[in-house]
Amino acid sequence: MHLAKRQRSIDVTAMVQLLLQLPSFLASLVIVVVLAQLLFPGMGWVGGLLWLVSGAMAFHRPTERALARHLLNLRHPTPRELSRLEPLWRAVTARTGVEGRAYELWIEDSDHLNALAAAGHIVGVTRFSLEQLSDGQLAAVLAHELGHHVRGHAWSSLLGQWYAVPGRLAWAVVRKLIRLVTVIGHGRMGFWAAVLFLVAGTAVLLVALEYWFVTLTLAAAPYLLAAVTRRAEVRADHHAAAAGFGPMLAEVLHMMQAADRESGPVTASALSGCGRTAAMGTRTPARGRAQGILGRLLSTHPDYHTRLHHLAPYLKQR
Repeated sequence: MHLAKRQRSIDVTAMVQLLLQLPSFLASLVIVVVLAQLLFPGMGWVGGLLWLVSGAMAFHRPTERALARHLLNLRHPTPRELSRLEPLWRAVTARTGVEGRAYELWIEDSDHLNALAAAGHIVGVTRFSLEQLSDGQLAAVLAHELGHHVRGHAWSSLLGQWYAVPGRLAWAVVRKLIRLVTVIGHGRMGFWAAVLFLVAGTAVLLVALEYWFVTLTLAAAPYLLAAVTRRAEVRADHHAAAAGFGPMLAEVLHMMQAADRESGPVTASALSGCGRTAAMGTRTPARGRAQGILGRLLSTHPDYHTRLHHLAPYLKQR
């Protein structure tokens, strides 16, 4: 086994992903500093600094494990599951020159074909994938998820989501306050209604940077982020194919395509806050799917034809 000198890198897609999250990050920073200043006068900068440093927790092993268990609903493999996963993981990491012991393997109790890469060291597969895929197919899936890690997709996505949380929470509070003021306003506008209106107005000003500036001047950001994420999936496919797993990965994509036809599209989903940062694809109910052109533009995964087209050169080399 040859270990590469550079175990991780950050590719263009990860860098662009971080840049597109910059407005949300700045807005959230303003909100954190203002709240810290209100609660602890003269200490606003300390609150902002602590919040900035908190992003490093994405690479803190105990925090990652808590994330895996409680937000991603993953569990540690049983001895039997580990006996199958570990040899395949060693083979994948040996081919790519990566230190496999730097990562942790997890299981999701799901009946869908899927896998994910999250935070700094989490690689998860569903129980269905473990039970139904051949060794070569499962190794290809693992190689794909490893590609997300070594290219920086997993941690950049998580950091972007984490640093946007204050803005999202503030906006949720603002909406509830406005709704409450509207309900009270149907009756007589009393003293407390006026107070609530004032508080809601102040809160709106605090989050204006994120949800007016961003909405009005960066309306294309969600579409750009989705496009970058789709590109990251293609790059992760290339990582697996370059290691010799192209034909097996194509088999998995054909299986997912067949399942798609039977029970609806397989799309990637992101949990709020810290999410399923890089997944092969997770199923969503048909009634909850975005439809039409906008739905396709907001999809975080390329269609199967596109992914198989990019894999074609690796299949011809067989």
